[in-house]
Amino acid sequence: MIDFHYETDFKLTNEIQLTNWVVSRIESDAFKVGEINYIFCDDAYLHKLNVEFLQHDTFTDIISFDNTLGKIISGDIFISVERVKENSKTFNTSFDEEIHRVMIHGVLHYMGFKDKSKEEQAIMRAKENQCLFLLSS
Repeated sequence: MIDFHYETDFKLTNEIQLTNWVVSRIESDAFKVGEINYIFCDDAYLHKLNVEFLQHDTFTDIISFDNTLGKIISGDIFISVERVKENSKTFNTSFDEEIHRVMIHGVLHYMGFKDKSKEEQAIMRAKENQCLFLLSS
């Protein structure tokens, strides 16, 4: 089950389409959907979590708490809408593309994709791009 929660005025307009997309991406890699919560918030909300749980005194666009068990993908994905807006400007992409990229990025982490090294980042970006292409087609 995928649920969407909002701690800001932002609201997705296409929750059903995005749910189907995330589920299809999970199942295409032989995983199953458990419980995934997307929580959309602002910078202050996510910064507080970053300091409290990760001891990082920085702003970020996403923090994910992984509750995956084996092949059952579960967790809480917190997304700063403010950071995503800034990143879309920085990376010269649309807000929708950037929010979708961040949404699938959290799920890909749960599926075992990493992004610490340059090689891992390249693999993660390629997988994100593949997922985004499938959403737009």
